[in-house]
Amino acid sequence: MAAKRKRGLFITFEGGEGVGKSSQIKHLARKLEDHGLKVCITREPGGTPGAEIMRHVILSGAAEKLGPNMEAVLFAAARADHVDEVIRPALNRGETVLCDRFYDSTRVYQGATGNVEVPFLKFLETIACGDDCHPDLTIVIDLDPQIGLKRAEKRRGKSAVPDRFEKETLASQKARRQAFLDIAAQEPDRFLVVDGNGSEKEIATRIFDVVQQRLNLR
Repeated sequence: MAAKRKRGLFITFEGGEGVGKSSQIKHLARKLEDHGLKVCITREPGGTPGAEIMRHVILSGAAEKLGPNMEAVLFAAARADHVDEVIRPALNRGETVLCDRFYDSTRVYQGATGNVEVPFLKFLETIACGDDCHPDLTIVIDLDPQIGLKRAEKRRGKSAVPDRFEKETLASQKARRQAFLDIAAQEPDRFLVVDGNGSEKEIATRIFDVVQQRLNLR
């Protein structure tokens, strides 16, 4: 990681529904800026005008009938635009990029629980990310899916309709939680799993403690 400091660091946040990724990204951004780092905050699907349109198509459920393979293709198309227009330029400027979800979500949502084959997902990752735009660090916020779904409901309001993935069964949410943990276990050098229980401030402290150790911040 130290060798990549000049280029900028790419940190992604992953986890199930309602784990608090967006809030924790904001907390971490402020901490990193206090340490003199310039930070770019972005999200997936989204991050560019074209990718935000794709986000609406996917999360509205309009693409669901096309099947998980096509959903994976749509995610990859949005990701390719996002990488080209936002992530790679920010890294090349030396900024620290904090991204709410990246290809590990595709590996879990379309792969582990959508049964899209791994070689196909790897192929899409190569197209979207090339060989130079992969996360240096991925933080998984781990939380019981029942708690996460309640948080997601509170966030959107009881009158709002759950999105494409929030509406799925608790069994699916549990399978995704395990899939994130499995991927993290396979790549321990890249992943940090953080307990998502507790107050927002407590979780932010846990995240910054491990990021500070990993990035050698003083």
